[in-house]
Amino acid sequence: MAQSHTSTHDPKRRALGRGLESLLPQRAAAPIAIAASAPEVESSGKPLEIPLDKIQRNPFQTRTNFNQEQLVELAQSITASGVVQPIVVKRLSDNVYQLITGERRWLASRIAGKATIPAIIREVSNEQALEMTIVENLQRADLNPMEQARAYQRLSQEFKMTQEQMAIRTGKERASVTNFLRLLRLPEGVQQRVEAGDLSFGHARTLLALDSPEAITAAAQKVLALSFSVRQTESYVQNLLNPEKKIAKSEAAKLDEQDPNVREAQIQLQRTLGLKVRIEDTKGKGRVIIEYSGLEDFDAILTALGDKAAS
Repeated sequence: MAQSHTSTHDPKRRALGRGLESLLPQRAAAPIAIAASAPEVESSGKPLEIPLDKIQRNPFQTRTNFNQEQLVELAQSITASGVVQPIVVKRLSDNVYQLITGERRWLASRIAGKATIPAIIREVSNEQALEMTIVENLQRADLNPMEQARAYQRLSQEFKMTQEQMAIRTGKERASVTNFLRLLRLPEGVQQRVEAGDLSFGHARTLLALDSPEAITAAAQKVLALSFSVRQTESYVQNLLNPEKKIAKSEAAKLDEQDPNVREAQIQLQRTLGLKVRIEDTKGKGRVIIEYSGLEDFDAILTALGDKAAS
């Protein structure tokens, strides 16, 4: 018996589904009137009708953006068929409640002009309320990557959870939790583009390989301007991180395409001048480019050309 008690209450060992089962009923029954016996209603987990104006917004809500068109569509559905799935609330005082899950249904019911909404009352801690909010949104895939990142950050900062504990509570891999939290390192402007859906989670994670906010911002602007895919972004970032490899590959490709005689002349010029020389030739026409890094190199070029001219 002691072993069973430990597995039920240890937060590190509590599975996601099992945690919600202890807070939510297996199956919602039809709403009953608020005049029914409150103790019996709450102990059985059956929903009751609660006035909308007695319910406060969820302070733990991890979603910051609600699509207004979708809310209006949901309101129309509620007008026609009612609220199919009850919301979940916690009691703050005798006649005041706080949302835990179901904010979209609560907002849409207000748009629909409803006076009450079916709700299940649960006596839960702030930690449990936040967990239930995050889990519901994650399961519905309603959070954008930045909202998920901030949700995990709140679990870490407000409830001192480790990444391992957060992974267990939300049913995610620990690496996934880590990757979402890393998004908070993005510059604010880039975070906004991720939140708006202009940059995907894959884009954002790739950009994090760069070593400064300025580099990330500049790369993000390039990715957006050219509509890079995630794979193209990965190649672009790798080229930024390894510019010498990019140059080497580019020059090797050009050498392979270059006429052997032109290539030999280019090599001879480089040996004579001791500088980097590039010959661009197209059917006997082109240009010779000599690169120098200082006045001494420039003088050496003039001397070499002067000697040749004099001879």
